[in-house]
Amino acid sequence: MSSEKVPMLAEGHRQMTEDVKRLKLERPEIIESIEVARAHGDLSENAEYHAAKERQGQVEAMIADIDDRLSRALVIDPTTLSGDKVVFGATVTLVDEEKKNVRYQLVGQTEADARVGRISYNSPLGRALIGRQVGEEVEVTTPAGERYYEISKLEFI
Repeated sequence: MSSEKVPMLAEGHRQMTEDVKRLKLERPEIIESIEVARAHGDLSENAEYHAAKERQGQVEAMIADIDDRLSRALVIDPTTLSGDKVVFGATVTLVDEEKKNVRYQLVGQTEADARVGRISYNSPLGRALIGRQVGEEVEVTTPAGERYYEISKLEFI
């Protein structure tokens, strides 16, 4: 496990905290499933037992992963930020090659959802935007080819 800080918004931190609570509540159910399956006898050919043990392993791995990220969380409130450069948490309005506006907020990897305008600061576009200013052009290599954008607005909301 890394000791590198994991930037995230308060909303992302709250969601991860809820996820880990929900997973921890699932533990007793899994243990009960294992006990019930164990009572059926021969474990070598007991599909219920193997499925419950596999789920237990998945849940424990997810809990460990989320706990690790939460312990290294650097919660950032975009409204406290300012400046003229794109940083984590900033909301950036871009003009694409067809002169259409697109708007994205740079967020942590677990919070990213391009459909709602949230992209990871680690994504190709996110990395291209970090440190840039309004008026600058960025070039991004995507699976569909090269894309060009101009930064038209920078907000901290």
